[in-house]
Amino acid sequence: MTDDPSSILRHGPLTRFWLARVATSVAFQMQTVAVGWQLYDLTANPVDLGLVGLIQFIPVLLLILITGQIVDRHDRRIVLALAQAVEVAGALVFALATLFGVIDARVILCTMFVLGAARAFDITASQTMLPGIVPAAMLPRAVAVVASSNQAAAIAGPALGGVLYIAGPSAVYVTCCALSLAATLLVLSVRNERTADKREPFSMAVLFAGIAFIRKSPIVLGALSLDLFAVLLGGALALLPIFARDVFAVGPWGLGLLRAAPAVGALAISFVLMHAPLRNHVGRAMFAAVATFGIATIVFAWSTSLALTLVALAVAGAADMFSVVIRQTLVQLETPDAVRGRVSAVNTLFLGTANRLGDFRAGLMAGWLGAVPAVLIGGVGILAVVVVWVKLFPALSRVERFSRE
Repeated sequence: MTDDPSSILRHGPLTRFWLARVATSVAFQMQTVAVGWQLYDLTANPVDLGLVGLIQFIPVLLLILITGQIVDRHDRRIVLALAQAVEVAGALVFALATLFGVIDARVILCTMFVLGAARAFDITASQTMLPGIVPAAMLPRAVAVVASSNQAAAIAGPALGGVLYIAGPSAVYVTCCALSLAATLLVLSVRNERTADKREPFSMAVLFAGIAFIRKSPIVLGALSLDLFAVLLGGALALLPIFARDVFAVGPWGLGLLRAAPAVGALAISFVLMHAPLRNHVGRAMFAAVATFGIATIVFAWSTSLALTLVALAVAGAADMFSVVIRQTLVQLETPDAVRGRVSAVNTLFLGTANRLGDFRAGLMAGWLGAVPAVLIGGVGILAVVVVWVKLFPALSRVERFSRE
């Protein structure tokens, strides 16, 4: 494996996949800013912001077995493209509902439910495609490259969404339509370099193969569950409209800055991993990153300075990305391709649980206790999870190197 970080982007299929994920990420981030601000404008209720997360999680839970089966049995490229086409339609619904003045909390939540189902397929299919696009030895750096591109988009997306929102939410949603359509076309142009394994005949054992594999692998189970509980407790991004309006007294542009800050830190650490991939002490590094995420979340909760808050969010984003690159690489390298879709479906559920229920937890606690205590309790909880998981999954903490390097 060459150490030249630029060589990986000379790989044609990876470059097109990279561009597709950038477009998808920009659209998602822009839409998140617009939906959050528009919903809070309509209801002024923190719990509604949490409901947006919950309503996107429900279809992920309901479809967990179906998404894995479909991704393992069909062309993953087509599955991903179809999911992105639904995302195009969802953004169009938001745009038209806003233009015709029929947008309300019910329209937003119903549309987000459908988009949650589409993203269940999107995330599962995209996770399984990367190992089929690049050689196994290149995978750790490919994960970092794709992650860095997505984080760069996450910086531009909220900022662009905040600026476009000045012209009205419809301007944001129409732009999301165009970006998601471009992503769909790019995905359709990607070809896998590996021949898919022969698929097993359908049975209940095949249906639950992903869950069975994870249960038997303490490294995979530990990595996925650590991420689940850490992000579940640290899910504070849904509360950023409250901090932007009520704590720092800034408008949509300030919300865009707050949402972009974690991505700035994540992008920085991704570039580091592209140039200097993690070689040793993989397990301990993952636990250290999650602990750093918890500490940064506590600082964010206590801060009354916009500048300090932006720094804390950037550190949290960097720590989270560091752990994500480790987790994704471990899971992909530890999982056989024949069950990768089903394992990735469970991973998608864990990811959806962490992000969506994390948003719901934060919104619910903010409604009861206030936004600052909700974030503070989550940060302390993350540190407690790290301590417990070191004891529960010693095999994960002892991982020294990625298995196929």
